Amino acid sequence: MLGIDLSGRTALVTGSTGGIGLAIARRLAEAGATVIINGRKQESVDKALDVLRERIPGGTFRSVVADVGTAEGCDTLVNTEGAVDILINNAGIFGPNDFFKTTDESWQKLFEVNLFSGVRLARAYMPGMKERNWGRVLFIASESAINIPVEMIDYGVSKTAMLGLARGLAKDMAGTNVTVNSILPGPTLSEGVEDMLKAQNPDSTQPVEELAADFVLKHRPSNILQRMATVDEVANIVVYAASPLASATTGAALRVDGGTVDTI
Repeated sequence: MLGIDLSGRTALVTGSTGGIGLAIARRLAEAGATVIINGRKQESVDKALDVLRERIPGGTFRSVVADVGTAEGCDTLVNTEGAVDILINNAGIFGPNDFFKTTDESWQKLFEVNLFSGVRLARAYMPGMKERNWGRVLFIASESAINIPVEMIDYGVSKTAMLGLARGLAKDMAGTNVTVNSILPGPTLSEGVEDMLKAQNPDSTQPVEELAADFVLKHRPSNILQRMATVDEVANIVVYAASPLASATTGAALRVDGGTVDTI
């Protein structure tokens, strides 16, 4: 059976102090990659490193504290880590809101984090990948890019833009061994989603897993699994797409959405 071996590769995962990002970092390290952890606060970065080192005693980790939702933060990251083989643009923000009450400033902040962090880091790291003729760039998008949620229109639009960015960058790397793909998770039970569910149901005594299943049935009734995915289930497809095994997959939008997007 073919295995995934990322020994000798360096991977950067933005927004990797928790949730899907931390799961991706762990899976990449398990496959042998040197993993760069990123977050906005030293405390959260240190905590993530402790978790990873405990889970993977032989793993190799570095870290950069930087807010990639700003141009300055991206510059800090690139100036600290000048080259990577695998770039996982995972940093993102979301939350339910009323479109008609959402300000320009809120839209701008969301796009700075969700889209422009990936724009800036791809612009910085991809020329080196092209020169070395090997690289993997992955944008953690969402099924919301296709199935725009009425309660988070701004979020959905930012993820739709991400799909376009990834497809265009893949075409720009034509004829090389640098691939660019998007990953489209469906509802996923990350820490951020847990916090959202608890905020929406402050008086509930239900376990968070039941709240998550209720959310899926109410807001994503087309979901075939009828539950939220785990962060590890999302991380698994990310690591495959980052590996040599996915060498013929580029310009793709890879769904790990539990069948939520009702299309063949």
